[in-house]
Amino acid sequence: MKKLLITMMFVVTFFTCTAISASAVVNDTIKVGLRYGSDALFSANLENAEGEGYAFGYFDDRRRFQELGWTEETTISMTAAGDIYMNESGTYSRNMPSGTYRYLGPWHVQLDGFASFDEASDAANEVDGWPAWISGEYVVRTGAYGSRREAQEALDTLGVSGDVVCSSDTGIMVTVTRTARVLFEFDDQGITDLGVQPDGWGDEPITWFKGYRYRGGFEYARITGGDLNVINVVDLEDYVKGVIPHEMSGDWPLAALEAQAVCARTYACRTTKHLSSYGFDVCNTTDCQVYNGVNASTSRSDEAVDNTAGQCVYYDGRLAETVYHSSDGGATEDAANVWGGEVPYLRGKSDPYEAQTSIPDYHYTVTYTRDELTWVLQNSGYDIGNVTNAYISAYTPLGNVYKVTFEDSSGHTLTVKGETCRMAFYSTTYGKNVRSMRFSINGGTGGASSGFIAGDGQQLDSLEGASVITGSGQLAALDRDTVSVITSSGTAVLSSSAGASGTTSASDFVISGTGNGHNVGMSQYGAKAMAEQGYDYEDILTFYFTDVTIE
Repeated sequence: MKKLLITMMFVVTFFTCTAISASAVVNDTIKVGLRYGSDALFSANLENAEGEGYAFGYFDDRRRFQELGWTEETTISMTAAGDIYMNESGTYSRNMPSGTYRYLGPWHVQLDGFASFDEASDAANEVDGWPAWISGEYVVRTGAYGSRREAQEALDTLGVSGDVVCSSDTGIMVTVTRTARVLFEFDDQGITDLGVQPDGWGDEPITWFKGYRYRGGFEYARITGGDLNVINVVDLEDYVKGVIPHEMSGDWPLAALEAQAVCARTYACRTTKHLSSYGFDVCNTTDCQVYNGVNASTSRSDEAVDNTAGQCVYYDGRLAETVYHSSDGGATEDAANVWGGEVPYLRGKSDPYEAQTSIPDYHYTVTYTRDELTWVLQNSGYDIGNVTNAYISAYTPLGNVYKVTFEDSSGHTLTVKGETCRMAFYSTTYGKNVRSMRFSINGGTGGASSGFIAGDGQQLDSLEGASVITGSGQLAALDRDTVSVITSSGTAVLSSSAGASGTTSASDFVISGTGNGHNVGMSQYGAKAMAEQGYDYEDILTFYFTDVTIE
């Protein structure tokens, strides 16, 4: 029997981003939630893709793996202890299936007094049982019965000194997948969670989980009495390698991928979004960053991570919030105008680069009938009657949408601002949405309108008394009745007396725009365009994030 020694510890290298006290990363190791909450699993399988076998144990508060036991089996399942049924196809569930099934009950015979895993394993072989780590001690358990009486009868038959015990609602059974053969049981009463570390036989192991291949180890946090949260415990750089090709095409120019790598690493180091609720740093979906292990990695995307290893984005000595979006449609936007909070390094600016590369579906048009828009708003909880009009009531100085106003048949108005301007239109039922913060609205009884927004974010009723920045960069009073602005559809002329309504007539609302996303931070297609023009990743990051440093 081989010992799992080589893969028990993560290599510890201290990068700049892990030196910040706000960092979520510990010893360059990050915890990624793969299944949790409503997606938690009753039973979770692992299969070796590269390497063979696993160590059982737990990750300490420094995220170092502490080995308690091991197996040479290549396919194992971690299942919530209690009533476990296995149907004919080998699927585990807590409910009795139809047809033929196997059953693992919660009652066992337990033998105590073992100093090591090997000692417990030898004793387990003699009673057809398995080694277990229960409340900080090695024990042997045998039998999986549905009642205390059955377990007591088994103990009497064995004729050994032991006890009858029941698995608790924090226990986890490890079996050979699709069998009732128990390899190990873990129950530390929630003090620590079961950790499983794949063995690479001297090389870096890669493991299958739910159709994806992952580096690193796995942690199983059991919600008391419930299912298992599955967590990938992985080296930071390996995590970033798993993010990049899902957030940006792995075949894009290297500088763009490098910029994305620095953004992804900074986000991971900065956030502890799910730590208190679920026990991990980041999730694997768009709610955080898309991460599916090594499946989509390319040599170029891996090279981008290696080239920028350890580098993060900082503002005033602290990790920055490196948000990004697909494309901005012509200009990024101040975070304050989208999310309501002032962030000094998330400042909007005109983007001259996107227009110089090919962007699929850059221009979009979506149409809502009055009934559809009424339904969408009402089912999102907005206080609005039958919608008769919808129009943009304020733009930002950069030409992005700042406010949208809806009117109903009773004359009631509803005005939303910031990112709600696009999210208010989102509907899975109709399969429609407004993709960006840069759009125009045509239709309705009142028509598209144009309000104005000052540099401090306050709406202006007119342009009277307003100042402009001239082509030479000088500040001058606006002394004309009209002014031209850049919109999502090109150039438009605004009257200085423009108010909150216009004069179009249509039964449908036609929304036309450019870009895709919230328009804050880095444009991914803009990064691609800059890279194609010879800019490096630092140029890209310092363009899209104001007054930042890359360290």
